[in-house]
Amino acid sequence: MTDLSRAQLAHYVDHTLLKPEATRAQVEALLNEATELGAYAICVSPKMLPVEGDHGSVKIATVCGFPSGKHKSEIKAAEATRAVDDGAHEVDMVIDIGALKEGDVAAVEADIRAVREAIPHSLLKVIIESAALTDDEIVAACRAAESAGADFVKTSTGFHPSGGASVEAVRLMAQTVGDRLGVKASGGIRTYDDAVAMIEAGATRLGLSGTADVLDGCPS
Repeated sequence: MTDLSRAQLAHYVDHTLLKPEATRAQVEALLNEATELGAYAICVSPKMLPVEGDHGSVKIATVCGFPSGKHKSEIKAAEATRAVDDGAHEVDMVIDIGALKEGDVAAVEADIRAVREAIPHSLLKVIIESAALTDDEIVAACRAAESAGADFVKTSTGFHPSGGASVEAVRLMAQTVGDRLGVKASGGIRTYDDAVAMIEAGATRLGLSGTADVLDGCPS
């Protein structure tokens, strides 16, 4: 297993708070903790933007069409635009999983492209909800994201009953997009060993809510 220092692992992390009951005080604490831990970014709900306080080098990420993906493309695009206007550097959008299940990959690609065109200068991650997909559907979703101009593909919202990230899904996603897109593993990563396994499978970013606990598992 790869050995990563606490600082090295922290730089993979989007320190995440997407619970519906989250408060602004908790978001402020999230930013402070991310700064202290050395996380790459925080990820919060769009209603919590703009995030007050000194961001320093910590990026601000948010979500779009979350968590179901069952929003019209123009609504997702408007939501993403507003989020960027409110200070988000990165947007994690959810695809229409049902359209993918129906085999309408063109609709999935068009949905992603609508958001991409709305925020051309911001980093776009595409959440495919990999635990709810077959391998062929994972590949199709990744190819649609790449074709539409996304920067990352992401495993999960963390809210789907099918589960979160798996090593197998991350590996397949990484094999599909190569080094052309990033891969974000998110959902159910609770230990240092979990995190390293995702990185070894090809993840280039991690979505964690229990970041401190994961980092505390780093070898001393």
